[in-house]
Amino acid sequence: MGLLTGSFLPDGQTEELRTYFRHRSNLLHSAAAASKKMQKYLRLLNFRLDVVVNDICGLTGLLIIRAICEGETDPKKLASLRHGNCRKSEEEIAAALQSNGRKDYHFALKQELDTYDHLRMKVEECDKEIEKKLNEIIDSDDNKREHYLESKPHKRVNKNTPKDIDLNLKAYQMFEGTDLLAIEGMSFSSVLTLMSEVGIEGIRKFKTAKHFASWLRLAPNNKVSGGKVLSSKVPKGSNRLKIALRNAANAIGNLKDSTPLRDFFQRISFRKGRVSAISATARKLAVIIWNMVVKGVPYINPEGYLYLDQKRKLGLVKRIKKQIDKFGLTNQDLGLEISSN
Repeated sequence: MGLLTGSFLPDGQTEELRTYFRHRSNLLHSAAAASKKMQKYLRLLNFRLDVVVNDICGLTGLLIIRAICEGETDPKKLASLRHGNCRKSEEEIAAALQSNGRKDYHFALKQELDTYDHLRMKVEECDKEIEKKLNEIIDSDDNKREHYLESKPHKRVNKNTPKDIDLNLKAYQMFEGTDLLAIEGMSFSSVLTLMSEVGIEGIRKFKTAKHFASWLRLAPNNKVSGGKVLSSKVPKGSNRLKIALRNAANAIGNLKDSTPLRDFFQRISFRKGRVSAISATARKLAVIIWNMVVKGVPYINPEGYLYLDQKRKLGLVKRIKKQIDKFGLTNQDLGLEISSN
């Protein structure tokens, strides 16, 4: 009696969405494993495709792999399949594609390509079920259905992002008018993870942002004795949402343009290292998300990430203005009257 603490359980709709999304993630992991095996057999065939393209399962890579599996071994013909976005020239690609003609490795490569294609087909089928579930949740709620938002062309869409789902609009509707993608570093994948792991009703179950960050194991566990902090390590443990927020924090740290969160990341990284900066920024994201969803606070709060001297300056200015208004002081009283020449 009373020995077990309460655990978080999502609502039924979110739980179904979570099943689809977790299954989709497992399929992507399996496809990534097949991709690594394809790269292995390409190397054994002396096709160094990984040297000339960033991703062997990208546009250029897959075209060349399919041609190899169909029996093409001429380096120039293979290099001619280069996509226009590829940085390497045809000559550079051709120099890396000199086959040794091993039939056993060629057979294994074809098998792995078939596995990869099969898994990608399963991912597309899973995307259709996710879209159906999102539409079902949104259409059954008038408060969600009434919201509309324009697309964000600056958000990067990679090959693992669902292609036929407008996640920008769906996320805006699911969170009832809260634009979480306005936060830099938040991707379509991270927002979809948030929708499927906790959902809007799940976030509202946490009384404060600190409770939410603590549940995610992102809040430091401060051990204090005699007024002295003995330890402030982040507790062990992880979940899919924590991983998604850490990935978003890492993306924020890689931003070239200066933003409040990016500057916060850089300061923590300079003092404590990149790993601590990722954890601290992920916790900051969790607090921001909770405030946006539960309190309806839009993401415009640069003062929270300013340097300490900048915060003190802003506080001093506010106090001075308050005193001026309280006593009704004029420019003449303050000695600020400017004489006209």
